[in-house]
Parts: sequence; C-alpha cells; structure tokens
Amino acid sequence: MNKLLLIPCIWFAITSGLNGETQKLLNVEFAKVDDLSLKLDVYIPTEVEEPTLIVWVHGGAWRAGSKNNPSILPIVAKGYALASIDYRLTPVAPFPANVHDIKAAIRYLRANAELYGYKKDGFVISGASAGGHLAALVGVSNGQPELEGKVGKHLDVSSDIAAIVDFYGASNLTTILNQSTPHGLSVRIPALELLIGGHPDDLPKIAKLASPVFHLDENDPPLLLIHGDQDPQMPINQAHELHGVYKGKDLPVEFEVIYNSAHGGKAFYDEERMALVDYFISSRL
Repeated sequence: MNKLLLIPCIWFAITSGLNGETQKLLNVEFAKVDDLSLKLDVYIPTEVEEPTLIVWVHGGAWRAGSKNNPSILPIVAKGYALASIDYRLTPVAPFPANVHDIKAAIRYLRANAELYGYKKDGFVISGASAGGHLAALVGVSNGQPELEGKVGKHLDVSSDIAAIVDFYGASNLTTILNQSTPHGLSVRIPALELLIGGHPDDLPKIAKLASPVFHLDENDPPLLLIHGDQDPQMPINQAHELHGVYKGKDLPVEFEVIYNSAHGGKAFYDEERMALVDYFISSRL
C-alpha cells in the first residue's frame, strides 16, 4: 500500500503529463498555532527516486496570497519534488511569525522525508516577491534562535536550507523605501507597517532582523536571484544589494536580470528560467 495514503485529512490525486506522473497531496497540516491550522501542498514526481525538494513561499505583500497554484510548479517536470506552504499573514500575526511558520514547515518536511520519498537533505527554498524575501531570510538564518521559533512538533529537526532561489524579493527593509517608485511606496509602506509594526525608520532593530543582507556569514547557501529590470513594486536595487553582499563575502551567487520585465509574469517561470533554476540547483548541490 502507498504510505502516502495513510496521511490524514488530505486530498490525494495523480496527474499524468509528458514528463511522467505527479502525485499531489493537498492541504496537509504541518503545524497548528492556537486554533489556526497551517497547511502545505506536496507535488512528487513518481518516476524519480528520492528527488530534491523545493519549498515554495508565495507572495502577496506579506498580507495576502496562498499556497494554491504555485508559480514554480513547472519545475516538477524537471524531476523535483515541490512543497508549497501557507504561513500566517500579517493581518493575523506580524513578523517574525511568518518566518517561524516557514521554518516549522521545513522541519515537518524533513522529519517526514522518508514518508514522502524525497531527499532528507539538500532542501532548496524559493519564493516570489514577499515570498522571495521570506525565502532568502529563512535561507540565510539557519539556526538563528530569534527566527527559528517554536511552531510545530519537530523542534529537534533542522530547518537548514542548502540553496535559495529568490524571485524579485526584498533584501533590505532599511533601504527599500528610498529605492521605491511612487507606486512602489503606495504598496510598500502599508505592507511594511503591517509586517514589522511601523515604519522601518522608526524600528531599525526589527527592520534589520527582517532583512537578509544583515544575516550573511561564510556558511550561507548558494543563491540565485531573478529580477525584472522594470519592476515598479520591488526595486531591482534590492537584488543588487543582496548580490553585492554575497559577492563581498565570496559566497556562491548568480543574478539573472529579465530585461523589460516588471513584477512577475510568465517570463519568470517559462522553460528558459526553469532550465536555469534546474541548472543552478543541480550544479550547486
């Protein structure tokens, strides 16, 4: 009997395509905070033995969005398992609750690797926009107590990440507003105030804690940045900053600029970019 069928309270399905079959396990509870159930979806290519797992973090200005229909889903056709996760949004709980939830999901996924059939180590984290910011922050804060939290039942399991793929995410909340367009400011200021509880200039300590650029050390994982040069919502200088700090510390980093592209869209997840993500992961792990 397929062990995955023993997981309770999910919808199970198999879909077929040109690249083989994919098992989908939807709405799996990975943790509970008070009365709130935190869930994830897992996509597993059935014809690949112990695939590498990519953990996907959705965007939505930290205050909206969901795990449904992950943009990076085409990567499963390259032979990767994918876990798309939900986390507490800022109208429910401010930072660092979102980071605590994501790390809880990673611990759950690692604790249950044998059950699902992907590799236990070598997890990749990826996300877009606010999700790209959170993915990068989780990836470069391995083992930091202030960001690990105590969510979930697997607190003795590592939340370490082996590689990061950041689609047009923020990296430095202390500089992002100065880099933003008027449109960007109209989106970013209220989103940041919900995220950290006020204006970044008034809360420099928490703004730094929430900024990947301030967490880097020599042990951080390889990073792939993908950003549009015409992004009106997330300044490309945010990617330049994280790229620069990575280069300054001689850490492995690649930066893909998509010219004439704004904030997301099909160009970021087409065959060319999925091949780039595949090559980056396979060459780094």
